[in-house]
Amino acid sequence: MKQRILVSALGVGALAVAGLTSQGAAAAPTPYTAGKHAAQVCSTAKAAHTASCHALKLVDAAGKSVTSAAPPATGLTPTGLRDAYKLNGLSANGRTVAIVDAYGYPNLERDLGVYRSQFGLSACTIANGCLRIINQTGGTTLPSFNVGWAGEQALDVDAVSAAAPDAKIVVVQAKSASFADLGTAVVTASKQPGVVAISNSYGGGDASDATYGSYYNHPGIAVTASTGDDGYQGGSYPASSSYTTAVGGTSLVSAGNSRGWSESVWSGAGSGCSTYNTALSAASTFGTGCSKRAMADVSAAADPSKGGMAIYYPTSKTASTWAQFGGTSEAAPIIASVYALSGNTAGYANALPYAHASSLFDVTSGSNGSCPTTQWCNARTGWDGPTGLGTPNGAGAF
Repeated sequence: MKQRILVSALGVGALAVAGLTSQGAAAAPTPYTAGKHAAQVCSTAKAAHTASCHALKLVDAAGKSVTSAAPPATGLTPTGLRDAYKLNGLSANGRTVAIVDAYGYPNLERDLGVYRSQFGLSACTIANGCLRIINQTGGTTLPSFNVGWAGEQALDVDAVSAAAPDAKIVVVQAKSASFADLGTAVVTASKQPGVVAISNSYGGGDASDATYGSYYNHPGIAVTASTGDDGYQGGSYPASSSYTTAVGGTSLVSAGNSRGWSESVWSGAGSGCSTYNTALSAASTFGTGCSKRAMADVSAAADPSKGGMAIYYPTSKTASTWAQFGGTSEAAPIIASVYALSGNTAGYANALPYAHASSLFDVTSGSNGSCPTTQWCNARTGWDGPTGLGTPNGAGAF
């Protein structure tokens, strides 16, 4: 299937403006940045009630994947990510983040080890109890390999490692990308010991909680979901579920301000109103303009070129390499990790940021398209569709 290009091509050296080194300083232009744009990692879902993953990778001007023997200099590192969101000094204290995706990834443990070793993070292996990989019913017979979804899984586990290095990780692999199989995997994730957050970096068209909500209804566990990479388009399930924390996306760059970073709306960040699901009562005073469920609730880095992560991912069943990935697939596991760092997921966790909005970095500039109600696609002070209430400033809002 031909890949759909989601972000316009950038001129030579343009991405270097957004270069993020481990110290948060802008990186000098490198050949890696020349003429790059972003393309989908997974094929677009064709069947109804089937999801696509929301990972994007930078590719060259011809649309070919860029491989690198070392992390790209423009990629967001664990040090940069934790500094941008003020996560240093916080600990997950052994809590577990679950990742739900479709299909298998035979070298996940190996590739995660390369990533963590590169950035000086402690080993996270099956043997030491940090990592588990199971199928959608909890068994150890894993599904068939799919290179796109395996790339998604690489982004997810690397993002959790970067944001919450001491968190344990359980990866639950669904046998297909159908809503039913992915939902079954979410239920299995919710039953695993120590799980406090479940990240879902995928979505399809808007759908009803009356049909699929039971898969995502887990009080006491933060269930995060990416809002999508197509800008203002309306609801996308499961982010449009009343039971999940809908996670939008930003462009993140180093800056000379007191924070050291600046954020604006990423133009690809999904937003909109569900046509099916109940509005969050916690959002009732925030002027969403939606009569039903509004996306997003919160957000994090998602722009592949401005805040996209350097990750180690598979190019085939046997080979892997470094590249720069983004999409709201990056943002959802970051937010799940911040919930794990907070240690506070009582009740429905999507209500927590609305009670602590002042503990977020409010994103007030940028747009993700044209919309009939201004806050659905344009940043403003307070809640807006592309970025929700804002991005983490520590874990106080979670």
